[in-house]
Amino acid sequence: MLILGIDTSTKICSCAIYDDKIGIIAETSLNVKKNHSNIVMPIIDNLFKISELNINNIDKIAVAIGPGSFTGVRIALGIAKGLALALNKPLIAINELELLAAISKGFNFQGEVIPLIDAKKERVYYEYNGFHKDDYLINLLDSLNKDKNYLFIGDGAKNYEYILKEKLGEKAFILPDYHSFPRASIICELAFDKEEANIYTLEPEYISKSRAEKDK
Repeated sequence: MLILGIDTSTKICSCAIYDDKIGIIAETSLNVKKNHSNIVMPIIDNLFKISELNINNIDKIAVAIGPGSFTGVRIALGIAKGLALALNKPLIAINELELLAAISKGFNFQGEVIPLIDAKKERVYYEYNGFHKDDYLINLLDSLNKDKNYLFIGDGAKNYEYILKEKLGEKAFILPDYHSFPRASIICELAFDKEEANIYTLEPEYISKSRAEKDK
């Protein structure tokens, strides 16, 4: 089974073709400075070109639906929906925080894992105790048990490392970039155990309201 994975929830634009028996067939991840919309389709086209596959070979399409960049999430979801409709293929939705948390399974960490996505101005999207939230990082840290060890994953951990270390000291562990950035191949792996989404009702998981909605 071949899965095409797409993720543009953060600054990283990542796309992959994944086989359930072989593993990663092809994957490209780029740090996009402006808009993902001009990058995604060329990446996907190139993945098929270099892997010598055809998009019609794809059995499923997996997409990250946020939280993250409001524009970025919409771009990935729009492209994934369009491809799923055109190819008549199942669409699988993956939460970005779930993707980051999955990375920790490769480490034998004795403590709690908290994925963090930078929401700007020291706010983060995070998952903790089964809840997905958007809040100032300091509020999350003040609620934690300071006797436990915590592994933080994602760009929120890297960008606010100084806050994590200041508040938690040696109890805060932060994965380096090469282990913690979101990859589309992880989305593909997670998609094998997920039910098909309703392509007509599937919406982004923003957690918080957009700036326009807040101004309203």
